[in-house]
Amino acid sequence: MKRKIEEKLIEWKNRRNHKPLIIDGARQVGKTYIAFSFGKENYKNTVYFNFENAKDLVKIFEKDLNPERIIKELSVFSGNTILEKDTLIIFDEIQACEKALTSLKYFYEEKPDYDIVCVGSLLGVALNRESFSFPVGKVEMIRMYPMDFEEFLWALNKKELSEMIREHFNRNEEFSLHDKAMDYYKKYLIIGGMPRVILDYIETENFDFVYSSQKNLNDSYIADMAKYATPYETVKIMNAFNSIPAQLAKENKKFQYKVIKTGARANEYEVPIEWLVSSGVINKCVKITEGKLPLKAYSEPGSFKIYLADTGLLCSKFEIPANLILYGKDKFSEFKGALTENYVCSALAVNGYTPYYFEKNQTLEIDFLIQSKEGNIIPIEVKSTEHVRAVSLNSYIKKYSPKYSIRISGKNFGFENEIKSVPLYAVFCI
Repeated sequence: MKRKIEEKLIEWKNRRNHKPLIIDGARQVGKTYIAFSFGKENYKNTVYFNFENAKDLVKIFEKDLNPERIIKELSVFSGNTILEKDTLIIFDEIQACEKALTSLKYFYEEKPDYDIVCVGSLLGVALNRESFSFPVGKVEMIRMYPMDFEEFLWALNKKELSEMIREHFNRNEEFSLHDKAMDYYKKYLIIGGMPRVILDYIETENFDFVYSSQKNLNDSYIADMAKYATPYETVKIMNAFNSIPAQLAKENKKFQYKVIKTGARANEYEVPIEWLVSSGVINKCVKITEGKLPLKAYSEPGSFKIYLADTGLLCSKFEIPANLILYGKDKFSEFKGALTENYVCSALAVNGYTPYYFEKNQTLEIDFLIQSKEGNIIPIEVKSTEHVRAVSLNSYIKKYSPKYSIRISGKNFGFENEIKSVPLYAVFCI
């Protein structure tokens, strides 16, 4: 499956004096696969080392952190000659070996011609928990996310459709294949962007297999909680994780600790929530009180919303039948808004934005605010249907006069009154 991150990896390889690279992200988003694929297509050979449950491998890094000695022993360990520039070295589950992580500093300073890509599923969690000595300034990091809707279309051999969507987004012209694109969007809501789940759908076209695969992924996340947290912490992390559907089902989707359990307080659950953020399982959307630059200066960290990183996994946790999403209307209206917001938040995060939400005086609320690379603050209103009446967006425009605004909905492309109409299937273009 083609992934957009491949372009970033090629840019990294072609950049002179690049640092060792760490690909971080949630489990099962395709990190190891993309590292192997990148190595196969861009190097003469690739050597792979997995630190999880590999005592002999870990011992190589315990004696000292001399890169020249380490390379010689890794060559013998793998049975492959490791060559500067021509060999890609992959360190998988690097969070399981603190010394290997620290060694990246010495590789960059003393042997920069060795190309090293590291993969870590719970690196942020391990760093916080174990107080690892992280090689600050000596490595590059890329966060990898589940596949977005465009990558989903590529996987289904619908690249031409994705290209046409981009063309109409750029021209603000109505798309004649709007209904067909909306049908694929609904399937994506159900399936999500986890590569294993998408592959199961491609091979079977059976949503029962999709839900089974998603359940296994949710279970694996829970297993990680037990593995990388104390029993006391695990209970709280699981409680916070399992409360997400109920948090999003509320009309006011602001995270409330009392939804986790009666009497729950912020000081009990701040760390569990940050655990979920660090692991890549959730996206956190913080409240902004002013539509001014820089957005972060007007944030209220104590007020936030939480969305799952993958909408398909959220569908699984809601236990919503596929037919209800594909064909249901009124019966599904209460939860459709939550799923739609979750989808939009994930898409914005994939495109490198830090999504915020705007609230003023408890009366004016905008679903998302983003800050563009040009420094523009763009308000984004999200609607799960074709109904686009948005009093809050009009009030925000009147108060802050943004360069333009975005309304995401079930309607076709368009541009009117400085509001860009973006269909739900085209959020990946923003």
